[in-house]
Amino acid sequence: MTEKVIIYTQETCGPCHAEKEWLTSHNISFEDRDIRKNGAYMQEVVDLGASATPVTVVELDGKREVVMGFDREKLANILGLE
Repeated sequence: MTEKVIIYTQETCGPCHAEKEWLTSHNISFEDRDIRKNGAYMQEVVDLGASATPVTVVELDGKREVVMGFDREKLANILGLE
């Protein structure tokens, strides 16, 4: 199973910190993209149709899932943690 997890965050976002801790506690590697430090990341979030962080993109076996907000249940389902 090949997976890539990208989480778009910002420093002042409590749910962003909670999701990163949750991913880490489940041994899920992820790329943290701070939208305040890189304008290209902000544009990627806008292009995904989001207006708030966190936004998580999971690429898994050729499929791409986008999760808006910190949705533990949806993430667990996508990542096979249930």
